[in-house]
Amino acid sequence: MYTDSIRNFTKIALKVLLGLTLLGIQPSYAQKSTSNSPYSQFGLGQMREDLFPQTRAMGGISTAVRYLNGIPTLNIANPASYSALNRTVFDAGLYGNFTQLSKNNASDQTADYAFSHITIGIPLSKYGGFAFGLLPYSDIGYSAATSESIDTLSYKKSLSGEGGVNKAFVGYGFSPLKGLSVGANVGFLFGNLYDITRVEFPTSLGAYYTQLKETRNIRGATLDYGIQYSKALGKKYNLTVGYTGSLNNKITAKTGRLITIYEPSSDEDYEAPALDTTTNDPEGTRKINLPLKHSVGFTLSKGYNWMIGADFKYADWSSFQVRQGESKMGESYSFAVGGQIKPDPTSVRYWNQVDYRLGFRYAQTPVLYRNQKINDMAVTFGFGFPLPETNFGRTFSQINISAELGQQGTLKNNLVRERYININLGFTINDSWFIRRSLD
Repeated sequence: MYTDSIRNFTKIALKVLLGLTLLGIQPSYAQKSTSNSPYSQFGLGQMREDLFPQTRAMGGISTAVRYLNGIPTLNIANPASYSALNRTVFDAGLYGNFTQLSKNNASDQTADYAFSHITIGIPLSKYGGFAFGLLPYSDIGYSAATSESIDTLSYKKSLSGEGGVNKAFVGYGFSPLKGLSVGANVGFLFGNLYDITRVEFPTSLGAYYTQLKETRNIRGATLDYGIQYSKALGKKYNLTVGYTGSLNNKITAKTGRLITIYEPSSDEDYEAPALDTTTNDPEGTRKINLPLKHSVGFTLSKGYNWMIGADFKYADWSSFQVRQGESKMGESYSFAVGGQIKPDPTSVRYWNQVDYRLGFRYAQTPVLYRNQKINDMAVTFGFGFPLPETNFGRTFSQINISAELGQQGTLKNNLVRERYININLGFTINDSWFIRRSLD
């Protein structure tokens, strides 16, 4: 009865996740932003790190993550981990957020969701392992409006941003020496970012609205690399230390300006098509330097029972400039601590086999706005729900859920404080492929 219930739950979960993933992929590729942060207007927007719910729930530690529950895991944040794969791993998921924006005595709430990742890792036996996939890299989603006037003419000026950048990647990792692994990911970034300025005349029904849409078409290749060293401490414990880095990769931003006019409408939910285009100016192509990134970390684990770890990350954004004449960004620092525990892997009680995860992260972002450094911090937690093994134990799956309760920004200096809850849902399948049959 217990097994049947779990099996039915598995089938339902798979169908729900597949349907939501298909729905989530569509807005992602259509460049609809899932960010609602006013600070996403800087740089390439809100950065989405190469993390799955498993590691997000532990504060985002990832540099030295190689095993979870004593089993090799697909960790695209450090490609050196691919060399440990002993099963083909499929991992896909969704992302959702709930955001409260506050300024002075006013506040507003928003919510959204989208596809978060789809990846596959394949072991190559003694030759290591490789992985490939698709996931969001960054997105923007901000809006602001002011009421102004010229003599007796009143008008409303609004600023907004939308769009996002996606990342397709392929990576390889291998172990040249016992305990030591190295690897690299080659990625391709693509997507459009839009900055929209609109002028409306709410008290003059005969006046046309004007809109300026500035487009940044992002394209380019990236290279990330990593190292891990893993060593057994006695018969029960294992220590892994890791490092990841990225080159100051150069990407291309093709920019353009489109100015259109619109006829006013009394229906706020209806947006009339443009009446005319007054300017359609492709401004040209610029090369952009992505920041140098470095991360070091460690994990200490005891087999199937528990794991703890910490990461420290640094990135130099001082040479980065995505818009012509934009104020330069600075350096960023962050640290994360976290871990997970499985109460009793040998128990027949289901809740003793669930992974319970907890973490904390703090970051000084590269954004300096109104002489105020913008910091980001969050408490994280999550669960890993195992599903019944199939195919004589060669296939096992897990549903992973993580939540990040955080705050970015401040109410000081007339800034916006952003409080958010980020939810990530993922589904992982570990399967043994390419097994030679003993009998035909």
